[in-house]
Amino acid sequence: MSGGPLAGILVVDLTRALAGPYATMMLADAGAEVIKIERPGTGDDTRGWGPPFVGGPGEEESTYFLSVNRSKKSVVLDLKDPGDLERLRGLIRRADVLAENFRPGVMERLGLGPEDLERLNPRLVSLSITGFGEGGPEGHRPGFDQIAQGEGGLMSFTGPVGGPPTKVGVPIADILAGMFGAFGVVAALHERERSGRGQRVTSSLLGAIVGIHAFQGTRWLIAGEVPGPEGNRHPTIAPYGAYECADGMINIAVGSEGLWRRFAPLVGLDPDDERFDTNKKRVSRVEELEEAMAPALRSAGVEEWMRRLGEAGVPAGRVLSLDEVYASPQVEHLGLIDVVEHPRLGEIRLPGWPVGWSRSGRRRPGPPPTLGQHGGEVLGG
Repeated sequence: MSGGPLAGILVVDLTRALAGPYATMMLADAGAEVIKIERPGTGDDTRGWGPPFVGGPGEEESTYFLSVNRSKKSVVLDLKDPGDLERLRGLIRRADVLAENFRPGVMERLGLGPEDLERLNPRLVSLSITGFGEGGPEGHRPGFDQIAQGEGGLMSFTGPVGGPPTKVGVPIADILAGMFGAFGVVAALHERERSGRGQRVTSSLLGAIVGIHAFQGTRWLIAGEVPGPEGNRHPTIAPYGAYECADGMINIAVGSEGLWRRFAPLVGLDPDDERFDTNKKRVSRVEELEEAMAPALRSAGVEEWMRRLGEAGVPAGRVLSLDEVYASPQVEHLGLIDVVEHPRLGEIRLPGWPVGWSRSGRRRPGPPPTLGQHGGEVLGG
């Protein structure tokens, strides 16, 4: 195994908070060497985001920072200091990728605008992640996740039926902007093999949210419908959602007419009942359908329904808390927990990398770095 398909790629990482660090963590997980540049004293903003913090007095680490910075090297540079800025330029000259998520104009003020970077390193692929994209009437605005979720429309159709607009339970705009950015970088590195030249890649929190509208977007753009919050129901398939059993909730997905014919008898319904015999009818009468299903579903517990639905070949799943997820034998089997040795905390567990490569493999994951941990190694070399 080579340690990942991006082994040998050097990334200079000027990002902080979440969107950029998530992108560069993806590159690190794929095998790239990522040098994280942090400001003196405080480092990345997320080092101070807590509680929860872990570790002894004076050596506390934020679990937020730990979540998006595994397998990176930390170097402290003061970008207001001419000497440190020149050290950064030296790293950029030999890098394959530069990532930053500064507000528009900051890189130019540092003398690291697009033209400057091309002169320093014509093969460099640079990634810039912003809140609202570059240019336009709002390109100057700073970006934060929940603001982007709201302005990208995601909150407008998330949450309980009839309830207020609701954010997703993780910073999804940041994460998606990072994922789209990392994909753009890998595509640009591939193109460089043909052209011999780098290029600039851009991503934004607003663009990432619009980019995942999928069928909700076309409901408006093509059908003229404005989606609203629908709770755990699916807007175009029924029954499909979370349902109450005797001792908890279960997700059931009846995504085809064949599945409906297998599911209906389990909850005491005739699959040929003219009220529900097509998906279109079931969606239009979803409240009536769910009322008809409810007594049967509440008559038995989650595990019994998992057994019955499994035997009938109807997709279903438990609604688990995170402690239950990380205790799952399937999660363990898939290697979705990374166990690393942190220089201050000892052995810690982190959410793992979900992608596998049959031939390239994945290099052994490393811990998130302490502030400035690799300065001597990187700058000395």
